[in-house]
Amino acid sequence: MSSIFFTAWGYEVSYLEFVASIASFIGVGLGITGKRITWPWWALSSALYGVFFLQFDLYASAALQLIFIAAAVAGWSGWEASGAKPGALSLELRLITAIGIMAATALLVPVLTDLGATAALPDTLLLFGSLAAQILMVYEKYENWVLWLIVDAGYVALYASQGLLFTTVLYIAFTVMAAIGWRAWYGTHRRAL
Repeated sequence: MSSIFFTAWGYEVSYLEFVASIASFIGVGLGITGKRITWPWWALSSALYGVFFLQFDLYASAALQLIFIAAAVAGWSGWEASGAKPGALSLELRLITAIGIMAATALLVPVLTDLGATAALPDTLLLFGSLAAQILMVYEKYENWVLWLIVDAGYVALYASQGLLFTTVLYIAFTVMAAIGWRAWYGTHRRAL
């Protein structure tokens, strides 16, 4: 899967990166609609991206894929067959989430730096932001999309800095999709009040 599928603008897209991107795009698209079937797609794309990120020494991004696989199992088990029923997070939990992301990042960055990880600080910050967003998605909180919007924009910068053009373009799409997901889930939440 590491062999080259095609070259675009001088960037070589491997079969692995292409298939992981397609599976991920489908998973996020289904997530916007709140369909339960999103979770197997998240698991598949996460497994593929885990291998891909290891090839570029993005250890936090690779480890995150294991968390996404676990979240996919939890989401599949926790969501009703009819799909997500978006709710809101309390102000207190929003604050705890932000503090938790910052504290966890401060603790892990030195470890990854010692391991020789590429872009340890942004990769770690985005790791914990993604973890929080994924947990919020599993628990059907519409704020997951707000966090995804921020995280995906950060990943655009990170992957662009690493020369991962195809994945950068995918994360540009994810940033737009996160805004759409936020609007959709927030609207569903407001209509249920």
